[in-house]
Amino acid sequence: MKLLVFGKTGQVATELQAQAEVTALGRPQADLSDPEACAAAIASGDWDAVINAAAYTAVDRAEEEEALALVINGAAPAAMARACAVRGLPFLHISTDYVFEGGGTASWRTTDPVAPQNAYGRSKLAGEEGVRAAGGQHAILRTSWVFSAHGANFVKTMLRLSATMDNLSIVADEVGGPTPAADIAAALLEMARQMKTDPNKGGTYHFGGTPAVSWADFAAAIFARAGRRVTITPMPSADYAAGMRDKGRTHAARPLNSRMDSTTLKTDFGLSQPDWAAGLDAVLKTLEAQT
Repeated sequence: MKLLVFGKTGQVATELQAQAEVTALGRPQADLSDPEACAAAIASGDWDAVINAAAYTAVDRAEEEEALALVINGAAPAAMARACAVRGLPFLHISTDYVFEGGGTASWRTTDPVAPQNAYGRSKLAGEEGVRAAGGQHAILRTSWVFSAHGANFVKTMLRLSATMDNLSIVADEVGGPTPAADIAAALLEMARQMKTDPNKGGTYHFGGTPAVSWADFAAAIFARAGRRVTITPMPSADYAAGMRDKGRTHAARPLNSRMDSTTLKTDFGLSQPDWAAGLDAVLKTLEAQT
């Protein structure tokens, strides 16, 4: 397949390039702050499918740059989807659990009402709405707590902090499914193949790692598997947010519940939730080899 990928250095984009021969466009080739330039990139090439793995992901900064986030996460995917619809190309787009209000303990289903609680979530919801409105074949893949050996993510932050600290306070009342970027990439590639074969396939799906854990429990698993001796002090997310504000830093509201029901992805594409522990072991092995 001839796959066009928006994004080049992000976690999922990096994994897509590692797993398949794709044409990956970074910001110099396709700046998402210029949606029509992204649409032009689709129109000018010979593609079998298009995957958008690029986004504005600075959750806290988005509170002050919501207009920019709305262009990158909202207008750009919409323009891509329209360009794909014109050419009859499957378009796959990554979204987030942040489109939900984030309460309760039940896993979010694709049919649950959306109610984003921060600017980042609103911008991602705008992208979803624009992709659907384009009217072409599409798949929106909502995911959560992405980690890999690349870029900035929770796993790498915990390893960095534990190199010099033996006691860390970690949020314990936010619960979700850590999701390996490698598994997201593999899922997108399989979905693209199936969508190219069957033009009736597509829709909105969830893909989150299993089992669900808190950030504190995930940190404990990271330290145990990496052989780091760190004492974890559980803390409420409200205390963390207050601490950020005391330091004069913006802190966007986070969902307490990021559990994702991935049933429909299994039904439509035969794809199961990834085991985050296996993904974590693979990431730690990669990071160890890089040192």
